[in-house]
Amino acid sequence: MATNVLGKVYETLLCSPGMNEAVKVDVKVNRKAILLLSSVVENGLSKDENYAQELLALVPVEDLNELKGFAEECLKKAGLTELSEKMKSLHK
Repeated sequence: MATNVLGKVYETLLCSPGMNEAVKVDVKVNRKAILLLSSVVENGLSKDENYAQELLALVPVEDLNELKGFAEECLKKAGLTELSEKMKSLHK
């Protein structure tokens, strides 16, 4: 799928009704996961893809799994799990 088409799909979903509604996510996450999440988000938004890949290569697998679990919990509490899976399938 062309990048511009995927971008339009994301843009459409992000402006859909209800997407601006606040969602309470009450989870306990250790400081290590929060620091890792912050770094991953910051580097994921940067233009330097190599740095982000290098950072992820340094992180132990169990820490990455905890971060993935946190992301899944956030999606679940927001009711966006199915939508997220469908969006991932568009990348393939």
